[in-house]
Amino acid sequence: MERFFNQDAAYEKWARKNGGRDNCFKDNEGESGYLKNLKGRIQNNLSGILRVIVTALIVLIQCVIIIWLPFMLRSFTVYFYFIWELISVIAIVTLVNKNQAPEFRVAWISIVLILPISGFIMYFLWGRSGSKKKKLDEHILHQISYGNQFLVQNEEVYMDFVDKNPISGRMVKYMETEGFPLSAGNDVEYYSMGEEAFEAIFRDLEKAEKFIFIDFFIVAEGGLWDKFYEILKRKISEGVEVKFLYDDFGAAIRTQKYFKQILEHVGVEVRVFNPIHKYTGELYMNYRSHQKIIVIDGEVGYTGGFNLADEYANLIERFGVWKDTGVRVCGDAVWGLTVVFLQMWEASGQVKKHIDYLKYKNIHHYKGNAYCQVISDGPANNPSNPIENVYNQMIMYSDRYLYITTPYLIIEDYMKQSLIEAVQRGVDVRIITPYIPDKKYTKLLTNYNYGVLLRCGVRIYEYTPGFIHAKQILTENAAVIGTINMDYRSFFLHYENGIWISDKEFQENMRKDFMKTFDESKEMTYEEWLNRPRKWKVIQPILNLFATLF
Repeated sequence: MERFFNQDAAYEKWARKNGGRDNCFKDNEGESGYLKNLKGRIQNNLSGILRVIVTALIVLIQCVIIIWLPFMLRSFTVYFYFIWELISVIAIVTLVNKNQAPEFRVAWISIVLILPISGFIMYFLWGRSGSKKKKLDEHILHQISYGNQFLVQNEEVYMDFVDKNPISGRMVKYMETEGFPLSAGNDVEYYSMGEEAFEAIFRDLEKAEKFIFIDFFIVAEGGLWDKFYEILKRKISEGVEVKFLYDDFGAAIRTQKYFKQILEHVGVEVRVFNPIHKYTGELYMNYRSHQKIIVIDGEVGYTGGFNLADEYANLIERFGVWKDTGVRVCGDAVWGLTVVFLQMWEASGQVKKHIDYLKYKNIHHYKGNAYCQVISDGPANNPSNPIENVYNQMIMYSDRYLYITTPYLIIEDYMKQSLIEAVQRGVDVRIITPYIPDKKYTKLLTNYNYGVLLRCGVRIYEYTPGFIHAKQILTENAAVIGTINMDYRSFFLHYENGIWISDKEFQENMRKDFMKTFDESKEMTYEEWLNRPRKWKVIQPILNLFATLF
């Protein structure tokens, strides 16, 4: 396994080729050079670590008690055991007929069959939609529904695009039906590395006059955060309104104990999505907000794969060179990002009175060339998942090329078949995944998914300089860039967002970055996959059986 996980050797090889270990961000400092003097660091919070550990222990104790239960009951009559077997059969019939992903059902059926009594109890506690989960889902859906009324489609823009673009117009129609309006005249800028995006973000934050909205999954104190905090404090003193939303799990370990209170003390409005300790009894703690959004004055918006942590700008080294991508947008599409932010903001609090959405709406007069649709999704929508459908449509409607970057490739059979059918109709299908993983079990699952794809002609590359965290898909028709991984967690368990973009210049810039990244990466072959380590061949099918539960 060492040849797959030798981080230092891979990183040094890339560094020598590119002129030194620091070269990955020296060329991308931008005009102001905000990152030039920032010193990255990893700062772990003991209380946050303990909170995560305690929560995990609570779940583990529940599992141990449930698994031990059959042994405690073995002294009882066979009739009692028969009753539990009957209940397990009922659970299996229920799962078979449940309107959820087949892989999810297979995983739980396997658990129920392996552990007839314990498996049923686990499913009853964590596999079904319990009352707390339903209540929280209803709360979130209510906030989303309220926000959606502020997303109004310009029929002239919509009809003009659909008439001129019959292929991509099909996707536009679907997304519009799902409540994601198409906007025209946007200016969009593509960032091929996280450090480029943060340089632009800092420049725009300095220009803020009215409000700043920030939403991240991971927040870590370090060089980037120090700069963010400095700017936010200064802007608040100038009368700028700042709303800061983050996921509790994503920030628990790498922010100090009173992080939220410190921000509130200087005037930042703060909300935390889904505190990890609240839903251990139903594992709703597994449902996270993975969204990344920055909106400034309603004039400019950002999204992409990057989080607010130093590794995303290569200020520190984790898993070699960290490659992430992002987009800056000006125009009517900013309103879409604003609405998504406000929906999750209200979903993360006890709403007594709704926010005045229109207070944050700007009338734009940009004359850019980009058509954009801001998309969002989350587990409250299950089993209807529009983002997964958008990705599958991007695959199905591709004609010449289809390029994808994803840190994790753990997809359902129907999407694998869509990729294979694209190859069969002559599409150049290429996928880039990491050479150096952030999680070894996801590397095993991602590698396991290579097999049938490689055999059928899909070209798969591993990013050898380090870890590629970018989440994007590109065809000759359009691009999607955002927070969406190609795995079950992104499609079913996380709240995600992205932007569908039709703009020749943007698409060409993204395509050039793909070509550069292909050159930096190692192309896998089917023969190499067949010769993967024996340990992998044993472990992978077992992991794959429960892939939807990780």
